[in-house]
Amino acid sequence: MKITKDTVIAEVLKINNNAAEILMRYGMGCVGCPSSQMETLEQAVGVHGIELEGLLEELNK
Repeated sequence: MKITKDTVIAEVLKINNNAAEILMRYGMGCVGCPSSQMETLEQAVGVHGIELEGLLEELNK
């Protein structure tokens, strides 16, 4: 399954076993955040001021 800007953070963590490490490296502490159950990747990067395309590339490797 491909991770997109519309994928909810909780799903990202299920799809990619390395997602927690990748998200943390980008400065996103979404791993344990209650918002991760409802927040999309696009919403999360907007809050954290992170460039979406680079993160998506890395998450989909």
